[in-house]
Amino acid sequence: MVLIPGGSFEMGGDGIQSELDELPKHLVTIDSFYMDQTEVTNAQFAIFVNATGYITTAERKPIWSELKKILPTGTTKPADSLLVAASLVFKQTTGPVDFNNYSQWWSWVKGANWKSPEGPGSNIKGKENYPVVHISWDDAMAYCKWAGKRLPTEAEWEFAARGGKTNQLYPWGNQPINQGFAKANSWEGKFPYFNEQKDGFIRNAPVATFNCNGFGLFDMAGNVWEWCSDWYSSNYYQTIAFKNSINPKGPAKSFDPENPSTPKKVLRGGSFLCNDEYCSGYRVARRMKSSPDTGLEHTGFRCVKDISKRL
Repeated sequence: MVLIPGGSFEMGGDGIQSELDELPKHLVTIDSFYMDQTEVTNAQFAIFVNATGYITTAERKPIWSELKKILPTGTTKPADSLLVAASLVFKQTTGPVDFNNYSQWWSWVKGANWKSPEGPGSNIKGKENYPVVHISWDDAMAYCKWAGKRLPTEAEWEFAARGGKTNQLYPWGNQPINQGFAKANSWEGKFPYFNEQKDGFIRNAPVATFNCNGFGLFDMAGNVWEWCSDWYSSNYYQTIAFKNSINPKGPAKSFDPENPSTPKKVLRGGSFLCNDEYCSGYRVARRMKSSPDTGLEHTGFRCVKDISKRL
């Protein structure tokens, strides 16, 4: 872990790509804390599983009576063939697609989990230093509790990602991601059917492959999305914009107007699938959200620890 020195910063969107849920920018003050230098790796997660016997969300069969509680009223029960231990795996398309239809590049794959990231027949042998994926928020919380750490708040995450820079778009500054040298693991080319692989990867990459930011943190842009502790609310910034915001913990409950029946947690940092044409997730202010029981092939996490606790 590395020490993130506390301070104040303007939290929220910079530039023309800013989304409504990133605005308005507002002043936030953060106390010092420790943060994992990299995303939690397969090797680290394996130690946790071996020590505790923990079974991740993706390895458990969904229980319909629980699942329907967070779905719109009247949702039809899926076929039993779909209510199996599974997770979402990226599938590259053969040509352009409608970006509103996620099912065109995501596939519900039985047997896909952190040990088999692309489904049956895949494994993590030789990928011990890659970020662990198919991790739900619940899984990340379980690991943090075991490790004596916690998930970062959304404000802590953004402050750390900025690396001491002021009002910059990315952890490295303002240079567009595809200009100059490779700065992060992202989708280069035409999403989701053609990846130029200028950064050397089509899926995730070993942690610390690319340069660190000003705080010594790796992969704060790209590679895998990272869970934060906060509930997601689309209008949260509007409610705290003019308040004295010190160590904010996020809203009391979730609200996503696109899917109001499903509570969601915040994800940050983008992934190997992010592209300016579709999702500029590697911007330090970019917000993403998902239900706590959801894991995907590009979802992982890193931990933080309060400064008052010994490493």
